[in-house]
Amino acid sequence: MSVRTLLIVVLAGFCLFCGWLVAESGFFQAARPVPDTRAAAPSRPGLVLLQQTTDVQDDVAAPTPAETTPQLQPAQSGSFGAIGGPDVDVTLGSVDPESGFKVQLELDSKGAAIRRATLGEFKNRDRDNPGPLEFLSAYQPRPGREVLSLATRSLSLHNQGRLIPLGQLAWNALDVERGGSLQTASFEATIIDPQDRPLLRVTKTYRLAAETYLLECTLTIDNLSDSQQRVSYDLQGPVGLGREAFRQDMRKVVAGFRDPDGKIATVRLDAKTLLKPKTEKPAPLEARKAGERFLWIAAVNKYFAAILVPVPEANEPYADWVTRKTAMYYNPDGDKRADSGDETIGVDLATTVATLEPAGQTASSKTYDFQLYLGPKDKSLFDKNELYDRLGFMQVIDFMPCFCCPTQIINPLAFGILAIMKGMHAFIPNYGVVIIILVFLMRLVMHPITKKSQVSMSKMSKLAPRAEEIKKKYANNKQEMNKKLMELYREQGASPITGMLPMFVQMPIWIALWSAVYTSIDLRGAAFLPFWITDLSVPDALISWARTPVTVPLLGWKIVSLNVLPILMGVAFYFQQKLMPTQASAATNPQMAQQQKMMQIMMPLLFPLMLYTAPSGVNLYIMASTFAGVVEQHVIRKHIQEKEEQEAKGLVPTTSKAGGKVKKKKPKPFFKT
Repeated sequence: MSVRTLLIVVLAGFCLFCGWLVAESGFFQAARPVPDTRAAAPSRPGLVLLQQTTDVQDDVAAPTPAETTPQLQPAQSGSFGAIGGPDVDVTLGSVDPESGFKVQLELDSKGAAIRRATLGEFKNRDRDNPGPLEFLSAYQPRPGREVLSLATRSLSLHNQGRLIPLGQLAWNALDVERGGSLQTASFEATIIDPQDRPLLRVTKTYRLAAETYLLECTLTIDNLSDSQQRVSYDLQGPVGLGREAFRQDMRKVVAGFRDPDGKIATVRLDAKTLLKPKTEKPAPLEARKAGERFLWIAAVNKYFAAILVPVPEANEPYADWVTRKTAMYYNPDGDKRADSGDETIGVDLATTVATLEPAGQTASSKTYDFQLYLGPKDKSLFDKNELYDRLGFMQVIDFMPCFCCPTQIINPLAFGILAIMKGMHAFIPNYGVVIIILVFLMRLVMHPITKKSQVSMSKMSKLAPRAEEIKKKYANNKQEMNKKLMELYREQGASPITGMLPMFVQMPIWIALWSAVYTSIDLRGAAFLPFWITDLSVPDALISWARTPVTVPLLGWKIVSLNVLPILMGVAFYFQQKLMPTQASAATNPQMAQQQKMMQIMMPLLFPLMLYTAPSGVNLYIMASTFAGVVEQHVIRKHIQEKEEQEAKGLVPTTSKAGGKVKKKKPKPFFKT
């Protein structure tokens, strides 16, 4: 491969990499705080007796024909009904750090569901209304209609071919226990037949313990009739996750499976994929390979995860009673870009048909157990907990994919970098300082390769005139031309590959560092400087004017703050480009020289614009790395100049054959033979 071809390939790859960074960075989306669109809950009158309405399809998803025998139909007025109780709210847990609880749940008797889940250890980052992070919330697709997490949306009566919607029913609230480190709350709904006789009793119990992010939920169906009943139900999973990511929507749905080899396999649907259908349509989450068994389903954003785990029955390895698993992207206003702040994602699942024997018999009751993890995407936390580790919760953590580096390379590198950062933070309690030190350590480790590359590029530049002569001389014989060029480079100790080596070696490290800093939960809310960079997970925003954004003419970009780090980054890129050795082809090729000159102008402008609204931790890392590169290039360039001066004085050989040692003249013989 000729030097020109190699250079074109490298530049094309670099441009693709830059384009990928632009696309992933959300540069073309206006940076703005994500609005809080949680509407006030509408008035919910107490409902004691629910006779089925005709508006069933908005509350429940009809099962597929394969799940129903016969085809289920909504119960008609005067037919089957459900008895509940007054509409009440119950609170479990606390956001007070002194209480020992990590989660506070606001339960609603409507659907016996979670109206709100708040994480007391994390702040909401709302400057106008600071407080604990509201992680899950009620979703309101339209006025008077709500979707709540873990709501029992419907109960299917397969003997009667009827569907009982329970998501909008106010269940009867039973005893609440709030004493000690374990708090519980129970709700109950009774299904009645057309003669108002009790048919089934559905009881749902929540248990929340201190010092854990794990919530336990049990749903029990009791047969109250004197005949056998076949039932199943549809459960709404976690819904109402906030966006969290400042620049782009990183929310997605993940389903975990275990393959026959015991490894965890996942199916992921991000917000963009779920948004593709023009209408809100559930997307199935099924195993991609034969033999994979379902473990859990999760809704996640950039930093947090809500993972719903169906607990297998006794002596069973898997919860095979789960049949349908779907994901949904909710976009109430229907905007095409889906960036107005009212969007959210949700998941739900359905159970297989269970047979309940008549009341009083052994098998007249069926119990379903669930566990719901509500907390951060933290590998160290998942590794320490045996349950989290066994179920593979770590799989909800994913880093930015790249066309040039597979996840098999990026993920271990990124996790390793996160571990190093955590270890350093134990001694240096400032993640901003940790990032700067880590950058310099990485530069130090890569210095030998970088130095060799810069020296090789300098030699290639000096050899450019001789290389052009060879190209002209052997223009009609490509094979001989390449042979002569290689001989020239070998003789002078230069190599085109060596000049590009650091880029290929450092590319995975760059991406892994970027991913680690960009997605680390530890950087959320972590301050670097008390008066300026107060949160490394958002732009530095020295001066903010979010209420009156400035729109860039023609481009339409909205600027809401003065971010200084990207500007400093541009300065660093400018000095770096000035110190970069001239490429070999540019020395004799005016076109290549013009391209290099354009690169020197574009680089200091492109990256600051592209990363203007990036998290300050990312910009701090890039800026520190670039300034370190400037210092490193200055040192290497000085070394090259000193070596060239020595060569000019004849102290150092110009070829590599002498191994870099000073030539010694052989003594002349006293006489000739």
